[in-house]
Amino acid sequence: MPGPTVRRGSTVFRGGPILTMVEGADRSLAAGAGAVVVDGDRVVATMEAAAADPLVEAGADVVDLAGRTLVPGFIDAHAHLSIAALLPRWRDVSRAATVEEVLDAVRAQAAAEPDAPWVRVAGWDDAGSGVYPTRRLLDGLGLDRPVVVADSTLHRCVVSSLALDLLGIGKGTPDPPGGEIGRKSDGEPNGHLVERAWSEAHARSMAAYTDPDRWADHVADRIARLHTEGITAIHDAACSPEAEALYRSMLAAGRLGVSVLAMPHAAALLDNDLGERIDGPVTGEGDERFRIGPAKLFADGGAAPAVDLTIGGEQLSIGLLFPDLEAQLLRLTARGFRVGVHAMGNRGVAAAIDAFTAAARRFPDADLRPRIEHAGVASPAQCRAMASLGAVAVVQPGFVAHVGAAAHGLEPSPHGYRWLPFHDLLEAGVPIAGSSDDPCAPTAPLWGAALGVSRIAGDGSVFEADQAVAFDDWLRAYTAGAALAGGQEGERGRLAPGLRADLVVLAGRGRRGVAPTVDETWVGGVRVFTASG
Repeated sequence: MPGPTVRRGSTVFRGGPILTMVEGADRSLAAGAGAVVVDGDRVVATMEAAAADPLVEAGADVVDLAGRTLVPGFIDAHAHLSIAALLPRWRDVSRAATVEEVLDAVRAQAAAEPDAPWVRVAGWDDAGSGVYPTRRLLDGLGLDRPVVVADSTLHRCVVSSLALDLLGIGKGTPDPPGGEIGRKSDGEPNGHLVERAWSEAHARSMAAYTDPDRWADHVADRIARLHTEGITAIHDAACSPEAEALYRSMLAAGRLGVSVLAMPHAAALLDNDLGERIDGPVTGEGDERFRIGPAKLFADGGAAPAVDLTIGGEQLSIGLLFPDLEAQLLRLTARGFRVGVHAMGNRGVAAAIDAFTAAARRFPDADLRPRIEHAGVASPAQCRAMASLGAVAVVQPGFVAHVGAAAHGLEPSPHGYRWLPFHDLLEAGVPIAGSSDDPCAPTAPLWGAALGVSRIAGDGSVFEADQAVAFDDWLRAYTAGAALAGGQEGERGRLAPGLRADLVVLAGRGRRGVAPTVDETWVGGVRVFTASG
């Protein structure tokens, strides 16, 4: 059989282990005796190293791996790039140790953005600090604009009285389905808006930051950082119509440095009703640089996940379920969308399984490709149910850091439910896709993979060690697994002829608690990052 045609400028990678992520691939490649040939933005061949000699003689360039490892480009299968890119615009209160520091940040933000109709600061997290701002304290700043202090999870906030007035929230306002309005003892809102209750505050406070030119600059800056971590593609989970338009404009201008799979969602975060967007492009439309992915829905909360717990021997059911999940999932499926469902707690996972089961009954010929986003607490039986549906679990190994530190003494109940059950998912036959949930956790896949191996929580303890997954399985999760979750297995995620030449060169090999480093990142056959500068 004739070898691949090589044009001037083609590239041969050889001299180190090559992990193609192709099932049953020749072991000699992984042992360092293979080569990958790239022509333009495509992988055109994988072969024994010696077989590449004629290609080199014919003029192909050579990248000597020198013992380093070549893998497909990493895909972050659940991130919020369009929101996270704006973090430099907002004062960061994640390290605030006192309420006064939060209030100082609000004052500084108001001064820095005098024309913004809302004053927004980001990253509030009271779990470790105990910092708890209120409506009254925000009102005391005397600002003439509404204030929103956004939580680090993007699932709750604190707002001022003016914000509550503009949102139409008062003493008689009922909690929305899947949300909660914090109240004082007399029923008056205290400014805390949880889950769906903060959706409109998010949308309104984002509106001032969606100018396409400046927003694009921020996204491009964040993409440059993603390249240093080996990330070549992103699934933007909960992508607003405005963000979709931004990505299209960046692609047209040649500024979209990663491939984006947009997961459509309303501008009001956590709202399961896509509104007019449901009549727009459906899953699969677009090309490999920008494509519409599954729509994003919510089964339960993130700051208030729906979970059964045992605390001090007492069994409790806590958190918020979103009662419209099944109806909206069936509506979207009928329109032609695949769907990814946020399900953090075990009750949320159960609701997601039920909704996808209903869709499978209603649309027996549809290729649903169910996505369970997070699967944060699940039982082996639930994992088997996911497998029977053909679901992919889009998980975040980086969550081990903060979930592990926060979950001590909180035993899921009834017995058998596990926190971040990565091993149980794979054991049941559920493919896992690696992701970060940026900005809720760091983006670096190798950092996340190391945590997924070690299960060392932020407080130094080992968190449910039997749910650890091997490092190479995490590499697969961030490549082939993530591609499968996005319906992209025919274009990326493996090193195989005809697929995208998105590549990462790794220095060192992963072992328990220690990750390799990214030496080079290639997007579409072009090197966009090298550690050597």
